[in-house]
Parts: sequence; structure tokens; C-alpha cells
Amino acid sequence: MRPPLYLDWNATTPLRPAAREAMVAALAEVGNPSSIHGFGRKARRRVEDARDQVAALAGVTGPQITFTGGGTEANNQALSLAAAHGRRLLLGATEHPSVLECARADSAVIPVGPDGLIDLAALELLLAEGPALVSVQAVNSETGIIQPLAAIADRVHRHGGWVHSDAVQAAGRIPFDMTALGLDLATLSAHKIGGPQGVGALLAAPSLPLAPLLRGGGQERRLRAGTENVAGIAGFGAAAQATQAGLPAYAAIAALRDRLEDAIRTAAPWVRIIGADSPRVGNTSCLALAGQPANSQLMAFDLAGIAVSAGSACSSGKVKASPVLTAMGLGDDIAGAAIRVSLGWDTMETDIDRFLACYLPLAARARPAT
Repeated sequence: MRPPLYLDWNATTPLRPAAREAMVAALAEVGNPSSIHGFGRKARRRVEDARDQVAALAGVTGPQITFTGGGTEANNQALSLAAAHGRRLLLGATEHPSVLECARADSAVIPVGPDGLIDLAALELLLAEGPALVSVQAVNSETGIIQPLAAIADRVHRHGGWVHSDAVQAAGRIPFDMTALGLDLATLSAHKIGGPQGVGALLAAPSLPLAPLLRGGGQERRLRAGTENVAGIAGFGAAAQATQAGLPAYAAIAALRDRLEDAIRTAAPWVRIIGADSPRVGNTSCLALAGQPANSQLMAFDLAGIAVSAGSACSSGKVKASPVLTAMGLGDDIAGAAIRVSLGWDTMETDIDRFLACYLPLAARARPAT
């Protein structure tokens, strides 16, 4: 029996050794970071060091970071700002459910084109209707498509709005500098970059009137009540530092992804590679095999010991036509037949060969009649 092969890095990543070491060290100590004695100060130091490490990854300063219980919580806190200040929410059509499900009665969805990119003309029309908080992801988790955040932020600010980006799939895969992009708010998640699950960060411009989502204590500058997850935050910081150092290695990962797609184009040109002509991160392939439901493909891969996915892991148990691909104008024959292959820093050439050995026979059985 061959060992299992993990090709679902966009769902979650393995824990980096540096993150594990930081967490073990933190767990070996006692101390509430809000306590003023020596034990508490040492715990506080771990939290603040991690804050600076995460900030460095995203082009902001430590005080702009609020640690949360994950990306979903950070997205919810960011978008709660709209109701607090009487602004509409404008949400990208291909956003993560933790963004789309924050919609209110006065919210609007910004359409995307067949290329998966935000329709900037449609955004302009929506912005003309009044002040808004706009949320557009940096990178789509299913397709890997990169949104033009700087151009979006420029338009939003010209209309007096604020712009938020769910950047959990961008950090560590492409350079991500919130300040340079002109964003007011952004979201990160530790487990997407080799940190632990259950810890994230909300990044906010210094002038933004951010409000707490959780109340009851003075932690995180009164922006997130509750004793901090010191070990998780320490792991997040160590993962952020390692991720920043390892960013150049993603060129090699992109080469593996390109080899995978080139082999499919040659052997099975009827496979639809979603977003192939759009800017994408280098680790993601979304492959649609018309006539082969995604769940049957996933079962075949699981039996072969290979982990891939269909859609967002946060929609697990609901394998159906992808809302992301549907928003791009694709029919159920494609949107319900797409799988996502996502690579990471441990992926090897032999892993690509093993994936292709499983996928190409599946594709051959679905070859259209000529």
C-alpha cells in the first residue's frame, strides 16, 4: 500500500515544524497574557511577537492586527462594520460563504465575468448608489483566480467607500501587501499557511472605526474579548515568518501545477481547466470533466489514497454544482463536475505523476463521442 497523497492544500495545510515548535514551547508554560506578573508578561510577549510576524507578512504594523478564532470570525467582524456605520455591503459573487452569508436586505452582489474576475463596470454602477463596504477576495479558493484588488480599491475609495479582502488564500502564495493595495480591511487564517486551525487575524487601517464582534473583556485592544489562544497565536506567528521566507519557492510549485495541466491538455484536451486564461496562484488547478459528477471523481481518488476536493472545504458534505463556477456562468454539466487540486511546499514531481495516473483514465472514460 502506498502512503496517502495530500493534494488539498487550499482546504488546510500541514503544520510547519516552526509552528509546532512555537506551540509546544507556549503550551509548556503557564500565564494569562492579561496578567501583569512575570508569567503573564511572558505570555504577552509571545502574543506580541506573533502579532509583529503576522503583520510583516501582510505589509501592516502590529497594532493593525486583531487575532480572532479564524478567518470566518475575522470576515464577520470586518463586515459588521457596514451595519454599524450605515453602509451597504457589496459582495463579490465568488466569495467564501463566510462573506456571502453576511448579506443583509440592502446588500448587493458584484457579478464576475466568465474569467472569474470582478466586473469593474458593474462595481462602478453599484458604488454610485451610495456609501458602501465592499468585500472582494484576493484569491479564490476553488479556481485560484487573483482579483485586481488595487483597481477595485481605487474605485471604492473614489466613491467614499471602504474595501475589505478575504486574503486567506493569497498570503504565502503571492506577495500580499495590504497597505500597498490600498485596502482598509483584510482577513488571514493561520491554517492556510502552515499554522494551526482555529486562529486567524483581522487587519484594519489605523483610521478605521473598527468595532468588536465579541464583547466582555479588554483583550486585543477591546476589539475581541476573551483570553487569547497563546499557543495558537504563537504557531500563527511562526508560520507567518516561515511563509514569508518561503514565498520564492512558490515558483517551483507553479511549475509542478503547469506540468500537471500540460499533461492533461495533451492527453485529454476535452477537460476544462477553469481560469486557465486568468491570473491565478501557482498551486491551484480546477478541472472540470463534463459527464463525471465531482463526487464520483472524489470517491475514485479517495480509493486511490489521493486527497483532492470539490469546492470549499467549508461546504463539505454538500458536493453539488459549485456556486463559484455557477457565478462564472458555467452550467451544471461543468459546475457540478469540477474538482480542485491544490499543491504545497512538500508536493513532489512523483506526486504529480501519481495524480495523473489516477485522473487520466477517468478522463478517458468521459471522452466525448466524435
